[in-house]
Amino acid sequence: MPNLNSLTIEKTCDGNASKPARTRPARTTKSDKLLKLLRSKRGVTIEQLQETSGWQAHSVRSFLSGTVRKKLGHELTSKTDNKGLRRYQLVEA
Repeated sequence: MPNLNSLTIEKTCDGNASKPARTRPARTTKSDKLLKLLRSKRGVTIEQLQETSGWQAHSVRSFLSGTVRKKLGHELTSKTDNKGLRRYQLVEA
């Protein structure tokens, strides 16, 4: 149990006690990580998106169609590279 005598509670201008401010670092979500990869110049493969997110291929494809295209309204391109790998990339407006 914390030592309550060592806590400092400041009072606001109107005399009411205020809660101590707690700051948390900004949380990076899986979606944020995947969107960052999709913005890369070379694009990204389903396998790379799976590795980053820990999701199965069908979940990644659902994210691309449901979240990226429909919910967020981004335009997404899909091209096959010279090795036969399909690469996905966000189209920057």
